[in-house]
Amino acid sequence: MGCGTSIANENQTRPSETAMKAAILIQRWYRRYVARLEMRRRYTWNIFQSIEYAGEQDQLQLSSFFSFMLDNFTQMNGNGPDLISHLLDSVVDPLTEEVRQLKYEQIVVPESYSGPRLSFPLSVTDTNALLSAFKEEQTLHGKYVLQLLYETKKFLKRMPNVIYLSTSYAKEITICGDLHGSLDDLLLIFYKNGLPSAENPYIFNGDFVDRGKKSTEIIIILFAFLLLYPDHMHLNRGNHEDHIMNLRYGFTKEVMQKYKTHGREILQLLQDVFSLLPLATVIDNKVLIVHGGISDKIDLDFLSTVERHKVKSALRLPRRSVDHLNVRACSRSSSRQSGRSRMDSPCSSGRTSRASRRRKKHFTKRGSSSSSSSSSSSSSSVCSPRVSSRNTPRRPPPSPSLPSPTDVLQVPFLDSFVSLEPPEPPREELEWQQVVDILWSDPKNQNGCSPNSFRGGGCYFGPDVTQALLQKHELCLLIRSHECKQEGYELCHNGQVITIFSASNYYEEGSNRGAYIKLGPELVPRFFQYQVSRSTRKLTLHQRVRVAEGSALRALKEKLYGHRSELMAAFQQYDIDKTGCISTSEWAQVVESVLRLDLPWRTLRPRLARLSADGDVEYESCFEDISPGEPIPPVTPNLAETLYRYRTDLEIIFNIIDKDHSGQISIEEFRQTWKLFTSHLGVAVNDQTIDDMARSIDFNKDGSIDFNEFLEAFRVVHKLDVKEQQQG
Repeated sequence: MGCGTSIANENQTRPSETAMKAAILIQRWYRRYVARLEMRRRYTWNIFQSIEYAGEQDQLQLSSFFSFMLDNFTQMNGNGPDLISHLLDSVVDPLTEEVRQLKYEQIVVPESYSGPRLSFPLSVTDTNALLSAFKEEQTLHGKYVLQLLYETKKFLKRMPNVIYLSTSYAKEITICGDLHGSLDDLLLIFYKNGLPSAENPYIFNGDFVDRGKKSTEIIIILFAFLLLYPDHMHLNRGNHEDHIMNLRYGFTKEVMQKYKTHGREILQLLQDVFSLLPLATVIDNKVLIVHGGISDKIDLDFLSTVERHKVKSALRLPRRSVDHLNVRACSRSSSRQSGRSRMDSPCSSGRTSRASRRRKKHFTKRGSSSSSSSSSSSSSSVCSPRVSSRNTPRRPPPSPSLPSPTDVLQVPFLDSFVSLEPPEPPREELEWQQVVDILWSDPKNQNGCSPNSFRGGGCYFGPDVTQALLQKHELCLLIRSHECKQEGYELCHNGQVITIFSASNYYEEGSNRGAYIKLGPELVPRFFQYQVSRSTRKLTLHQRVRVAEGSALRALKEKLYGHRSELMAAFQQYDIDKTGCISTSEWAQVVESVLRLDLPWRTLRPRLARLSADGDVEYESCFEDISPGEPIPPVTPNLAETLYRYRTDLEIIFNIIDKDHSGQISIEEFRQTWKLFTSHLGVAVNDQTIDDMARSIDFNKDGSIDFNEFLEAFRVVHKLDVKEQQQG
């Protein structure tokens, strides 16, 4: 009996042990699966963000090049006014306010127009009509857009730089971050949270436009509610409320496509409106809201006195004489030690090869910042070089047209140099720097204030900088936007800094949520998340990660292809025996040194290149999944590669020259485009090559070139995408 009972008990326990072991195995497998998925999600995010910031830095470099051309050459080729002055310099409006208002009123709206018709002052009926029309994909007539912008401009002129609000007049205030042309996100916010009203005030924290396709509709809605509820609708300026940024990121093109007749006038009026937007908002004297961030030089009292309307673009350094530009106190020893010092000229470096990403250093009035992470010396910049954590780029030689900063104000005394104190920068420059820091800066975990080298503009500010500003102005919280976050928001600096981002699916479908904040009298933030997408709701987490990962890898492969010559040359330096293979560490080192995206290349290697039988990387396999389109015959392979890489810069230059945005330019304008383009890149393209290209794309031989068709030839084709389409 006893033995039988024992055997029975053993038989009963064995199945339970087996089940437990199986559960443990399943749990381990699932944890590994989730960990791998999270790894893929994180490097996908890093790819998107690195490429985004690289694009911003390219824009800053191009803008600095334009500024340099404008500041140093009054005419191009001695045959007329500078081609880019009309874009970079604000246009002086010769018409009086009364005449301009009358001009807009006299614009005739055809009877065939079926969209909303606005009357000023606006009413709730008007804003409801706008919302309904935009949901139906209707476009507001140019007359009403001009009138709306004109009324908005008049209103903003009366607004201070810093808006002070109180929660005592409302139960809660809603704070929204970047929208970037995503009308669906704005409509969803209004659906979930209610329309702006006296009982439901809003703050929109900049970056309303660019990237998305509905930027025009967003600013029309926001400006309409601003005029309807001036005490309960508040708009801060973002770094994309900038007409030069709009050239690269789509808003300029969107306006010209939607408003072919009045587009140029709308864009000119928007320059004024954007520059008049307030820079900051303070709630209950305790919560500061700015778009980008702060620096150790930010002072709210000084910020309140800035003439913000003069800063049409934060990318455009105020004009100064060359003599003042180069007055700087620095000794030779300190200039060697301070490799990250910020300089004082919008384009002081000489022309170096864009093969090294043309990392330009610029003159500034603030002097050198400490290389230590604990330094509190502010070093914000526009178009400063992006410094990889693993590879510090070589400093390019100074421009031959401007004295070297190490040769200015140095007095030889025995075996050393005595540095003189630099003169105080002009107030206009101090104001400009405050605006740049407010619009472009990002928080970091380390103490101190250093150049925002990854974006190319503004500062990285640490917890100590945040603490100092909050204590100085008796504040308790800083709310900012400017950075896409996967959950739509993020807290840092011990909870004293909140980042809020309201454009969901920013990089790709399912890549991130959007969010907004509600803040009541107790000043405890409440977060509300959402995601606009019908399709992603049907996808699993694994499918969403796969879709986003595929998009990120395609963008990264295009980057690799655009730098193919540089990469191959660097690969071959390690491949002494010409085997076509190098080690994984060498491959990763080369790719980072060329692209400077600061990505986990070893982790990404299986997605980008294959291994040989002996475990080395077959480096030419990086380029197998991507191929060129069909460029026009006169273009050499090297020039074609340059065009693949910098087609966005070329398109921006073309849009500047194509003043009417017709998409057609003359052959002479085509030559001028190339002259600017090659000067910017520092590459040599002879006149014969340019003439051959012009003739080959002048298809109907009428002396005009369809530049959009020309650019279309310089796109890359993903072979896997082609295969999938063929299989489909």
